[in-house]
Amino acid sequence: MFPKDTPKANNLKSKKASSFHEFARSTNDAWDIDDEEDEDFLAPIHPSSLPPTLHSTHQVPPLTPQQPINTTTGPGPADRLAPPTAEVRLQHEEATDCGQINGRVVVKSSSEALLNTNTVRSTLQKQQSLPVRPIIPLVARISDQNSSGAPIMTVRDKSRLDKFKYLLSCPNSDLDELRKHSWSGIPREVRPITWRLLSGYLPVNMERRDLVLKRKRDEYFGFIEQYYHSRTDETYKDTYRQIHIDIPRTNPLIPLFQQPAVQEVFERILFIWAIRHPASGYVQGINDLVTPFFVVFLSEFVEEDVENFDVASLPLDTQRNIEADSFWCMTKLLDGIQDNYTFAQPGIQNKVKALEELVSRIDEDIHNYFKRYEVEYLQFAFRWMNNLLMRELPLRCTIRLWDTYQAEQEGFSHFHLYVCAAFLIEWRKEILSMVDFQGLLMLLQNLPTIHWGNEEVGLLLAEAYRLKYMFADAPNHYKR
Repeated sequence: MFPKDTPKANNLKSKKASSFHEFARSTNDAWDIDDEEDEDFLAPIHPSSLPPTLHSTHQVPPLTPQQPINTTTGPGPADRLAPPTAEVRLQHEEATDCGQINGRVVVKSSSEALLNTNTVRSTLQKQQSLPVRPIIPLVARISDQNSSGAPIMTVRDKSRLDKFKYLLSCPNSDLDELRKHSWSGIPREVRPITWRLLSGYLPVNMERRDLVLKRKRDEYFGFIEQYYHSRTDETYKDTYRQIHIDIPRTNPLIPLFQQPAVQEVFERILFIWAIRHPASGYVQGINDLVTPFFVVFLSEFVEEDVENFDVASLPLDTQRNIEADSFWCMTKLLDGIQDNYTFAQPGIQNKVKALEELVSRIDEDIHNYFKRYEVEYLQFAFRWMNNLLMRELPLRCTIRLWDTYQAEQEGFSHFHLYVCAAFLIEWRKEILSMVDFQGLLMLLQNLPTIHWGNEEVGLLLAEAYRLKYMFADAPNHYKR
């Protein structure tokens, strides 16, 4: 997205056309590491224990864990914070340094050794925008749903779970009712099947579900047998090379995603999707969109410590099912936003323009502040649209956000615009405290959301819904 060369910081020019490019050249992005891959990246490696005959081509050494995964959800603040004894690792965007492992350049957390609670609190207190608060867990343990000493599942939570189970057990599930209840978050126990239904992957008729699952899973692995060997062909080798480079950047500091077995899964999913969608092919950023589905479908079989779970220890049929379901659900998502990834990415261009128009109406102070310091919306909001805010939020928050996106009509393609507007306004105070172009861009590209949980996401979604209610059906209200 931005120039990859990173010379030492320069004096920024005042001209709009050059200021952002000079800023980008002086800034390292942890997602842009190791672009110049070794020439032997297609060399074979020892096969993993994943599905027979399906092997990737490259191993990446595991890195230091980074952002926490928490796939739990709930309606109240008790669900979002963990006991203050949990160990914490800060986002790589906030504090990283570079090193080498086996000759490869990697980005390591500045807190590579495990931090004690006092050190973590001290670090977080340096961020003036963050209050002192209990620490969020590193892993998706059910026992970490709250930190207040309250029961793990409240009466209200139990009631919601029972309602979901009832809807899912009906001979023909009522999708409208399921969407209504999913909007405010889906209980962890039923999230996998609910996501399959809401995405359109599973039929509402219960009797047909097993048959459809078997057929679609067999179809996916038929694609693997038919096409995956062509990844080294002249026609597709550039596509595969870019996928192969991007996979280690997918949540690079979470151990789960550095496992060779998991990286092989992602390579197959992305390669098959790319050659079946030649209008767009593979575009950087699509790799991020696999991760929520993979974690949610993995959570069916893992109750604790998702971050460090050894996927290769699962039965092969289970691994294959998780992979195929992740592929088809990601495909359903991308079918609705494919113009984001076709040539020149017109969908993203249009959404960024719509965001600019919307913000100019709902918060003129921020809009004028950007104009004053010559900040273009495309300079920060392109990534928000391209990656659906996945690089701005912890993965646990993305999963909660996607509960609502899948409950909304056109959640990923339309409602996301209002979520981005609400997300920008959330940082109003911090934005207006910046005094130069560089400070604004650094803030907007590294927003401090490491402490966020279900409550913050719920408030964000509520504000986004309010904006949608005000403007979605009256587009002239935000057009000057």
